[in-house]
Amino acid sequence: MAKPNYQFEKRQRDLAKKSKQEEKRRQKLAAKAAGESGAETGDDADADASPGDSAAAGADETPSNA
Repeated sequence: MAKPNYQFEKRQRDLAKKSKQEEKRRQKLAAKAAGESGAETGDDADADASPGDSAAAGADETPSNA
């Protein structure tokens, strides 16, 4: 009967573990990128509207106070 090659088995386990971790890392990056791009689009739309409104309101209020 042949002896088990423990080094080969360990190497295979390590490779599987490493590939699984790499796949998880890629999924996290993809989710983060998708989340950021979606959040940025929403934030940019809100940010564009808010400063314009705030600037106009601020400009109107400043001469009144002065």
